[in-house]
Amino acid sequence: MIKKRTAKAHAPTVTDPVLVKRAVKAAALGNAMEWFDFGVYSYIAVTLGKVFFPSGNPTAQLLSTFGAFAAAFLVRPLGGMVFGPLGDRVGRQKVLALTMIMMAAGTFAIGLIPSYATIGVGAPILLLVARLVQGFSTGGEYAGASTFIAEYAPDKRRGFLGSWLEFGTLAGYIGGAGLVTLMTALLSADDLTSWGWRLPFLIAGPMGIIGLYLRMRLEETPAFAAEAEKAENNRPKTPLREMITGQWRALLLCVGLVLVFNVTDYMLLSYMPSYLTGQLHYDETHGLLVVLGVMAVMMIAQPFVGALTDRVGRRPVIATGCAGFLLLSVPALLLIREGSLLAVGLGMGALGMLLVCFTASMPSALPALFPTKVRYGSLSIGFNVSVSLFGGTTPLVVTALIGATGNMMMPAYYMMAAAVIGGFAVWRMAESAGRPLPGSAPSVEH
Repeated sequence: MIKKRTAKAHAPTVTDPVLVKRAVKAAALGNAMEWFDFGVYSYIAVTLGKVFFPSGNPTAQLLSTFGAFAAAFLVRPLGGMVFGPLGDRVGRQKVLALTMIMMAAGTFAIGLIPSYATIGVGAPILLLVARLVQGFSTGGEYAGASTFIAEYAPDKRRGFLGSWLEFGTLAGYIGGAGLVTLMTALLSADDLTSWGWRLPFLIAGPMGIIGLYLRMRLEETPAFAAEAEKAENNRPKTPLREMITGQWRALLLCVGLVLVFNVTDYMLLSYMPSYLTGQLHYDETHGLLVVLGVMAVMMIAQPFVGALTDRVGRRPVIATGCAGFLLLSVPALLLIREGSLLAVGLGMGALGMLLVCFTASMPSALPALFPTKVRYGSLSIGFNVSVSLFGGTTPLVVTALIGATGNMMMPAYYMMAAAVIGGFAVWRMAESAGRPLPGSAPSVEH
């Protein structure tokens, strides 16, 4: 339980390590399940293009598939504007349980949609609807999960504990990639196209039930509980306008940080498998195995880099990632384009280790931009606006740029541009390592 001293207004909150670990596990495991659902779509994009968007042009198929992928991100800000303020009003735990249900339902529905050959244009329309449900629910997921862990964590260990959120994300991606790789290896192309592609989506049903159970067992964060005590009827009321206009500087920083984080994330984990197969004609199974290996290495590094941010600060680690993408994106992509398994592995591995600078830092850095009473809402809005405009559209934009220019180096140039914007945001942000969250009392471990 959380023990609070009330003698002084700013007396520290003493956290129970058992509850902290439970909160971190539930948030990370739930996030892993959501991103398994969401990530499978990317890994099986080539097959989905054949099922839902028949065309004689493989590039057009892939472009259409990623168009549906990007459409889900366009509604994420709407989800953030609904779930974020709701999380600041009724609590983080209830909203996280709700997003879990919606995400699983949307993914499960994709596995039931008939193909284009069966119902014609209705198939891609139903796919789009299911993707919009996914995108809307995900609008409240990352901000809520990162806020939940940040508000439970002791100040001196927030970076380490927050890094487990992205550990869960990587685990979900590995689960999705591993399953797609296994199916690709075991099933014929015809079987994969006719029925095999449905299996990963249908798994979402039981996974959603598990995730819901985990999140329903959580207690509310001490920071929210303290804020609720100040408000009438235990329901903090903050207008949506205040979450935006009252936090515009922090929101701009959030958008810049999330931009570099998500452009590089989706470039590596979502777009690269299709880039290897669709653009470089790389063997599909080998391409997925390379990405799987890179993510496994990232998972191992994740908690160590998270602990490093507690010692040296979030800003130096994030700045290192920005500088690395600016300087190494072109050499890394040239290695990937060389085509041998070793070269592709080295290029992808370099990008993966640079990405860890963001995945290990952002879950603790982003919630620290906002005060407690608007943290979930403001972070949801800033995060999802940036992801929608820049992160989720990355596969679509880069595929279109390559198609329009014929320049296969566009992925590197796109990451370099994102690194410049992220570097400016890092320069303007304040260091938060080892300090209380804004609007909250200091938090120490029992």
